[in-house]
Amino acid sequence: MSALPINLVVQTLKEKGLRVTPQRCAVYANLLGRTDHPTVEQLLRDLNQSFPISSQATVYSSLQSLREAGLVREVLLDEGVLRYDANVEPHHHFRCRCCGDITDVAWSAFPALNLSKLPTNLHPETYEVTVHGVCDRCESTQV
Repeated sequence: MSALPINLVVQTLKEKGLRVTPQRCAVYANLLGRTDHPTVEQLLRDLNQSFPISSQATVYSSLQSLREAGLVREVLLDEGVLRYDANVEPHHHFRCRCCGDITDVAWSAFPALNLSKLPTNLHPETYEVTVHGVCDRCESTQV
């Protein structure tokens, strides 16, 4: 996914009813330009290289506003570690157990799960598959 020009970022924020702030624009533009599903700490480090007035609270606040507007989704791939993704279309993930890289996997890569087989006291809303394994790059170095 490539980064949108800043005028499209501003337009998208306005369409979602968000106040346009430099911090929200910076967080959203940063997420749009990456596929690594960063943590807040990674976003903060990257943003402070070019936008040094960012604080952890500002990044969290911006992410929550963007999430509530449906522009960003939270991804929990490691226990207790929230990551963020600007790809809000349904998709799955592949996580390399060696290097930790996360790759988006098309929703259509797996047949739909039959959620009606769950116990009747559970009421599923959505699901996502995370596949764990080794990426090509790591596999070639393990030979």
